[in-house]
Amino acid sequence: MTAPNRNTLWARALVDELVAAGVDAVVASPGSRSTPLTMAAVRNDDLHVFSQLDERSAAYFALGRARRTGEVTPLICTSGTAAANYHPAVMEASEARVPLLALTADRPPELRDSGANQTADQEKLYGDAVRFYKDLPEPATNDRALRSLRTTVARAVGAAEGADPGPVHLNVPFKKPLEPTRVPDDVPADLDPVAERGRDGPYVDVTPGSPEPGNDELQRLANALATTDRGLIVAGPADPPGLDAEAVTALSHATGFPVLADPLSGVRFGGHTRVAPVIGAYDAYLSAAVAGEGDDGADAEDADAEDAAADWDDPEVVIRLGASPTSKRLRKYLAATGADQYQVDPAGRWREAEFAATDLVVAEPSRLCARLSRLVAGGGGDSDWRAQWEDADRVARETHDRAGDGEIPADDPLPFHEGDALRAVADALPDPATLFVSNSMPVRDLDRFVGPTTTSVTALGNRGVSGIDGVVSSALGAGSATTDDLTLVVGDLALYHDSNGLLALDRCGVDATVVLINNDGGGIFHELPIESFEPEFTESFKTPHGIEFEPLADLHGLAYTRIDARPDAADSAAESAAGVADDLADAYAKAGDADGSHLIEVRIDAEPSHRARERLEAAVERAVHGDESG
Repeated sequence: MTAPNRNTLWARALVDELVAAGVDAVVASPGSRSTPLTMAAVRNDDLHVFSQLDERSAAYFALGRARRTGEVTPLICTSGTAAANYHPAVMEASEARVPLLALTADRPPELRDSGANQTADQEKLYGDAVRFYKDLPEPATNDRALRSLRTTVARAVGAAEGADPGPVHLNVPFKKPLEPTRVPDDVPADLDPVAERGRDGPYVDVTPGSPEPGNDELQRLANALATTDRGLIVAGPADPPGLDAEAVTALSHATGFPVLADPLSGVRFGGHTRVAPVIGAYDAYLSAAVAGEGDDGADAEDADAEDAAADWDDPEVVIRLGASPTSKRLRKYLAATGADQYQVDPAGRWREAEFAATDLVVAEPSRLCARLSRLVAGGGGDSDWRAQWEDADRVARETHDRAGDGEIPADDPLPFHEGDALRAVADALPDPATLFVSNSMPVRDLDRFVGPTTTSVTALGNRGVSGIDGVVSSALGAGSATTDDLTLVVGDLALYHDSNGLLALDRCGVDATVVLINNDGGGIFHELPIESFEPEFTESFKTPHGIEFEPLADLHGLAYTRIDARPDAADSAAESAAGVADDLADAYAKAGDADGSHLIEVRIDAEPSHRARERLEAAVERAVHGDESG
């Protein structure tokens, strides 16, 4: 059936080509200028259309969904500031290599730079953040224009999901009429059927490729690994769709190297941890001093740490996969070791801000691990070296457990702290589960306090530019792409910042358990020297807000539970730590057994929580490095 007008024809061809390229869902926000695109998407039986009122939330929802699947979920918005609201998510997608496709409707060219209402310069709006950009021509009804459109759409999806995945921007101008009303003689009846309705499958079938070293280069790398006694595999946050844990495990077995697995790597959790030396508590006991190199002018405490770590062996070779690790202590440790470090990156880009890597290997990391595991002969590494890491990880976890039970320090037990909340949630996760963690402290606490487990957990976070905006929407977008139970652990400022993202619970049919760690402001700033400057610290950095979140739960239909983890809420610190953890675990279990979505608020004081971390950090370092009595 011939389209009623050229706008309808153009939008239908564009959306049909998205579906042919493998797209199964889009996120659309209401607006007039985008009417042709929205109508085409809604009327396509092969698309699920998620309706989002706020473009910023919409963009992060699409980003979260793509982070979970590795496949693009296109965005549709009207002109003007709507398109600008995509920009934070575009920045995150660019740095985190998450597929994203922004379809921004626009006024026709003659209205640009004219003062026309709701008109802005949308050409190259996102600058260099996008992998591919095109300002589409105005809709036309000739065969060549339609073939060009379909080719452009296929290329856009291919660029978004390619070897260097990321955001893509197509700016789509439309004149009125925007609705599918009939315009006589606007669409000729003799259009080429292939141009109008497309081919059987994608108009242009984009075949992705993965870079890899040649055989000679690969053999040299394999030889270097096979002759190394002390090596490490460092798995940082993974690009979608994630590292292949089995391939990384195979390389670990072939080389004998332990795997230091970031919680967002896809390697820390899962059944492979039964047989692979996966290390997870390194953030609790590593430092530059452990590597034998403190900062110039180190104080007595640094010297003591270096003495305690005198028997700690350094690696000779490090294989680095994924993005830069969440743990600053791990990054500093690796920079201080002086080991040969092979940074593996499929796009050949630099992702190591300490500038300590010695080699850049342009290769898809999972495939490289699989190939190397078959080539490394006579490996096995030094068993004492491997045991050093496994023993340290075991001691660190045991120390965390004993502190949580009120046993360490025995004379002055630690109060419940934010890391305890992450441990309590992680221990109670169902199998399988999707866990989305917020910046700033939740992801760091997941890294330090939650060790490897055989539970199938997909842990996700926005670590591209590490903002706190869009966290709720990203989590719900990830939840929309899976039948796994979804848990979001979020701070109070991040929840406040993206509270309207909770609309997706109802509008997009997503259920979630949201664990809110409310320390009434920017608690992470207690880790910085600015903490000692008052009143500026409290007024301009910590910024306490006093917001009550129960009404927010009521507004969006979440069941609500409050847990008070502040030190003065219990008779003793030991009672607080053990009792709050039990209360949180019970509340989480009840939420999992009930229908609908839930908000569990854990109220905590930031300053005592950070002091507890510092004391626990010292206790772990003493236990791991042989000075437990100290």
